Amino acid sequence: MPDNLPLLQTLALTSLLAWASGIRLYLVVFSLGLGGYAGYAHLPAGLEVLQHPWVIGVAGVLLVMEFLVDKLPGLDSVWDVFHTFVRIPAGALLAAGATGDTLSVLTVVAGLLGGTITAGTHFTKAGSRAMINASPEPFSNWAASFTEDGLVVTGIWLAFLYPLAFLAALAVFLALMIWLLPRLWLGIAGMWRLLRTRTMIARAPRGEEQPP
Repeated sequence: MPDNLPLLQTLALTSLLAWASGIRLYLVVFSLGLGGYAGYAHLPAGLEVLQHPWVIGVAGVLLVMEFLVDKLPGLDSVWDVFHTFVRIPAGALLAAGATGDTLSVLTVVAGLLGGTITAGTHFTKAGSRAMINASPEPFSNWAASFTEDGLVVTGIWLAFLYPLAFLAALAVFLALMIWLLPRLWLGIAGMWRLLRTRTMIARAPRGEEQPP
């Protein structure tokens, strides 16, 4: 258990970092770093690097970029694809850092489980946004993006003030994610097959047999 943080608080912080990194990585890094720098949040030794002004500044710039890009249909999905290679390893590292600043069984386990949770939330977010982007109007995309912003901010607040409530809410979220994730990606696969079929039909010369 890192520093003097109670076990429940450590578990909530580790879970928060893993979960939020898959949705709003830069928001959670910026918020925790700024909170630690200002003295409003006590971070374990493995996460004290987040309090460095350079880390806060870079995370703040990337946070603004993500906030804007995430509101643009289509471009948000491109951003999500690129961040598959950023959010998952970052979530694993942050979750491990929440348990201490030295390599131990606990940090390894936290990193493995944290990376798994981050991957799940990232692919759920990316899949749901890809499905929403099939609609030509932008309002559903904006609603989903602002909802994600609000979820992460609420999660940070709960994790620090009411860790047990956060962990209970997270358990519900993970159960819904496990149920939803395969359905999302089956839907996306169906959309791609339909789009491919329509493209082939549109390109087929007249008089030739169209593909089924």
